[in-house]
Order: sequence, then C-alpha cells, then structure tokens
Amino acid sequence: MTSPELNHLQLLTMVGELGSLGRAAEKLGISQPAASKRMDQLERRLGLRLVERNSRGSALTAEGKAVCQWAEKVVASFDALLVGAAALRTDIGNDLRVASSMTLAEHLVPRWIGALQRQLPDVVVSLRMTNSTQVAALAAAREVGLGFIEAPTVPRGLSSRLVGTDRLAIVVGPDHPWARRSGPVGLAELARTRLLVREHGSGTRETLERVLSRAEADPAKPLMVLDANAAMRAAVADGAGPAVMSMMTVRNDLEVGRLVEIPVEGMDLHRRLRAVWSTNRPLTDAESRLLQIAVQSRRLTPTIGPQVRKTR
Repeated sequence: MTSPELNHLQLLTMVGELGSLGRAAEKLGISQPAASKRMDQLERRLGLRLVERNSRGSALTAEGKAVCQWAEKVVASFDALLVGAAALRTDIGNDLRVASSMTLAEHLVPRWIGALQRQLPDVVVSLRMTNSTQVAALAAAREVGLGFIEAPTVPRGLSSRLVGTDRLAIVVGPDHPWARRSGPVGLAELARTRLLVREHGSGTRETLERVLSRAEADPAKPLMVLDANAAMRAAVADGAGPAVMSMMTVRNDLEVGRLVEIPVEGMDLHRRLRAVWSTNRPLTDAESRLLQIAVQSRRLTPTIGPQVRKTR
C-alpha cells in the first residue's frame, strides 16, 4: 500500500475538527468536489470507511476518528519540519523560540505569531507545542524566550503577564444521559464521576484537579487519560463519558451539536492564560512585541461568559 498524501490527511483532520466536508474544503481553499475526491482516494488507499455523510454534515466513523488522531500527529510533525528547516536557513540572531500549551497553540498563538511576522518579516518563529508544565520548564531553562500557559500557578523563576481568560466546560456526547438532564452538575457529583481527562502537566488537568480538591470526598479515578484535545473531543462525542475541556476547544462542536455543554452549580471553571519568561534575562525586541500583541488581543477579545448556577 502506498503512503497517503499529506493534503489528504490535512483534509481528514479538518473534517474531524469542523464536522463538515464542505467547511473543511472551504478552510483548505478547495472546492467541495475536489475534497470529496481526496477523501475517496484516502479511503481507497487505506481500505477503510472514514467519513459518513448525512444531511447534518460529515461525521467521522470509529475508524475515521482513530486515523484522524494519527493524521494530526503526522501533519503537526510536517509543520514542525518546515519551521525547523526555515530556522536553519536563517541567522540565529533573528530566530524567536516560543513554546505554548496545546489549547493556546491550537487557537490563539498562531494568530499572534502572524501579527508579529507582519511587523517583523525577517524574524523566523519556531513554536513548540506541549503541556503547560513543560512550557514553564522550557522557559525557566531559557530554551525558549517566551512561553504561553493555561496552568493556575506560575512556577518560581518565571515572570508572567496575563494574556487572556478562558472557561472550562463540562461536555458530553449528544447520546449521553447527562445530555437530557434538566438540572446542573454540582461539585460532589462531578467529583464522584469518572471523567475523561488530559495528561498530568496539562493546564486543563491541573485546573480541574484544583476544583475537585474542594469536594468533601476524594475524586473518582479518571475513566480515560488522553494527551490531545482532538482525541478528547472525539472520544466524548462518541459517548465514552463526560470531560471538562476549554471552551475554545469545544465551541465549534457545541454549535453543530456534536457535543452538549452541561451547566454547573457551586464551582467556578474560569482560568487565566499567561505568558511566561525567565526572570534571569530581559526580553528581546521580538519577544516584547509578541507579548504586546498577545496582551492587546486580550483587550480586544470579549470575556467568555460564565456557565455557573450559584448555590442557594
């Protein structure tokens, strides 16, 4: 079997993200017939049915969800290859190394980097995507000049600045029993429920654990531990169980009905998003400009509203 083409894998990941072959085609700048042809070619090459088409859009099959997770890693690795090759072609004095948590890297940081490169076109930015704990460690070791984290605390040795706010949401698949409940989920019920969670070191996991630590009983063991937002979304949509995820990550799924948000009672799932850097070195001009772009973006972005019912 010959290897699938990269643009075919990119299309599959877009369908998984957007839930529509037409929307995926639009985002990739190709026609819908061309997208359908690419998907047919990919399915024939792999010998698997990857997408089910219906009146509501295009949904990945169980096999499609598994292949999509692998495809995301292939596409991300290829992007990292291009960034690395570009950095090797450029004077290291013009290179800006940035690390970011997964959620911020998926939704905010590329926009900030694009704005920076319009200001400083000769600066080549390399972006490393990992969890918040690793981002902080890279910044402290000065392996990157600037990091972006979603963890509730900032480790010693790092300076920080607020660049945004976010809200976590309890989400389930549309066929999960919670999707039909009339009342909110309270802290005690959430604590005793086995959840799909991110890996240790994730800012989302750390924020959730801090919330659950306020429950009177010890939290239940996780139902599943996953190291990627896409894998979490796919598993929850498929009915594996509830998860607590960033609204930035699940907003599109909520809009198209692939996921359902469950109201909460007696807990605050808001969190702060921060830039961090070593206190032992001043920021370069490029790093300072990227930080300023991120801060200005926060001021222009509406705060994500609460989904909290107060305890009486």
